Amino acid sequence: MAKKAAVIGAGTMGHGIAELFAIAGYEVSLVDVAEDFLKRALQNIEWSLKKFAEKGQLKEDVQTVMGRIKPVVNDICRAVEGAEIMVEAVIEEIETKRKVFAEADRCAPPNAVLATNTSSLPITEISEAVKPERRPLVVGMHFFNPPPLMPLVEIIKGRYTSDEAVKRVAEYAAQLGKQTVVVNKDVPGFIVNRILARVNDAACWMAARGEADIVAVDSALRYRAGLPMGAFLLMDYTGIDVICFIGDAMAKRGFKTHPCPLIVEKCQQRKYGVKTGEGFYKYPAPGKFQWPDIPKEPGEKLDITALLAPAVNEAAYLVREGIATREDVDKAVKLGLNWPKGPLELADELGLDAVVKALEAWRNKTGFEEFAPDPLLVQMVQSGKLGRKSGEGFYTYVKAEEKRLETLIIRYEPPIAWIILNRPERLNAINAKMVEELSSALDEISKLDFDKVRAVVITGVGRAFSAGADITGFVGTTPHLAYKLSRGLHELTEKMEKLDRPVICALNGYTLGGGLELALACDLRIASETAVLGQPEVNIGLFPGGGGTQRLARLVGLARAKEIIFTGDNISARDAERMGLVNKVVPPERLEQEARALALKLAEKPPIALAMAKYAVNYGYEAPLWAALDLEAAHFGVVFSTEDLFEGVSAFLQKRKPQYKGR
Repeated sequence: MAKKAAVIGAGTMGHGIAELFAIAGYEVSLVDVAEDFLKRALQNIEWSLKKFAEKGQLKEDVQTVMGRIKPVVNDICRAVEGAEIMVEAVIEEIETKRKVFAEADRCAPPNAVLATNTSSLPITEISEAVKPERRPLVVGMHFFNPPPLMPLVEIIKGRYTSDEAVKRVAEYAAQLGKQTVVVNKDVPGFIVNRILARVNDAACWMAARGEADIVAVDSALRYRAGLPMGAFLLMDYTGIDVICFIGDAMAKRGFKTHPCPLIVEKCQQRKYGVKTGEGFYKYPAPGKFQWPDIPKEPGEKLDITALLAPAVNEAAYLVREGIATREDVDKAVKLGLNWPKGPLELADELGLDAVVKALEAWRNKTGFEEFAPDPLLVQMVQSGKLGRKSGEGFYTYVKAEEKRLETLIIRYEPPIAWIILNRPERLNAINAKMVEELSSALDEISKLDFDKVRAVVITGVGRAFSAGADITGFVGTTPHLAYKLSRGLHELTEKMEKLDRPVICALNGYTLGGGLELALACDLRIASETAVLGQPEVNIGLFPGGGGTQRLARLVGLARAKEIIFTGDNISARDAERMGLVNKVVPPERLEQEARALALKLAEKPPIALAMAKYAVNYGYEAPLWAALDLEAAHFGVVFSTEDLFEGVSAFLQKRKPQYKGR
């Protein structure tokens, strides 16, 4: 029997949610008040599905998926009949939602979950529209726009919501390919919108008070904090009317805030941003987005801690009140807002003492209660938990030595060296400087004793490992320069393969083109569930020139490599795991932990034996079998000259754990 879902409301969110359920194999009843709305929704779904199909991300043909979606005009009762889950996505108006839930309650099966996609209204108020026995099955299931692309779902517990309902919604979200966080208490704005509201508050009040202009604030947030968009640009993109509406709904339900006059003024003037052609910036035409000119320089002198401190304060409140775990707060912001790090991770980097000082400055100059440092932050500072610099903040840190280059962060965390690609504003695109700095970093590591570094982890800041080569650097490239560019990448990846210690790639997002070629040269690859891999060069008239035509075939086979290169299609992390392109796939919030755990596991092994094994595999793979076996024997002989072999045998006989020294 087919699985069945009902989606009430066919607007931007509703039709996107219906599309997800249909892709996951559900028969979906999609409801709206008029046939025209439903026709438009189906056209939008078909367009979206075709885009997925073009990228190789749809496992069935478009019409098969479309065939699962049944439009229903203004009949909730018929739509929910036989459904195991309903998701309501009508307008953000409490009485309208309550009417939907009352009707669904009357007609849905007794065990059906009734979920709301509200971004700001209380689950408890909505659930009180259904019979008391149904209320444990009413839950918030907040998708982000656009639902087919955004990886996060916030699951919100109302006063009556059962743990079973939360578990079921998490399972549904997993079937839709989404990551989830749980909001344990029904607070206005849940996690993401509360954090975002505080960033908007800080940005807007800084500009309103004349401390910085709009461009400088957005420049600082984008280039220095690494956010994908500055606060004012994001408000324009989202719709300033939406910001005003959500802010008003949250304030009415207890969210402490003082509306910023710059935002209020735009709403009064009906200058809502991209949709009207003007907001804080001007656009070519209503509905036509174009990046405004926001240079890097204006934001360089702004206090980034002051801009982010109110968001950290809100995050601390969420943790202290048990509304969400620290991990879920950071995960929600990284996945829901595409921040490179969560607010609590950023707090640890900024220093909690600096955050508290910035909040006190905000409170003193505005008098606003919402800027008062949260008691959790105050208590942590008093107990010396200041973040990375003290070894403990919201998270615990091992003693590390870190240095920042132009395109990289290099962190020595003995016995691990972390190389972190750090061009988040360009999705860590590889340019000449990054190649140069990567090569120098590998040279430096190769000269260090095994006591300091026994394994290397390469990853990226933000939502990409690396989205490929920076094509802006291709301008004016001649055939000879292109050859040298390709050979430069080859020399870098060969250096990774020749390094005398294992190299692990932690693929945290887009891993495309040159980014994938970099990953192919690593010894082991761990991918986040949200990672996307591919060699899309053919789509712009090129083909992989950083080793992809060679290493890919050796890793996944000739036919599969040709398919990946010829089509230019993206590959999900799970599909990459199935074809052997990555060794392991983990939830995004566990990627760093899993990479560290693997690196520490390898660090316990005899380092010279690991190096000899790596060389025997890498250099013997393409040689004739007789030569490869002789190479293996030679490297095997080298290991017999080490003190580590004696330690390993002794430990085995004495039934103790060996302590290898790399000698």
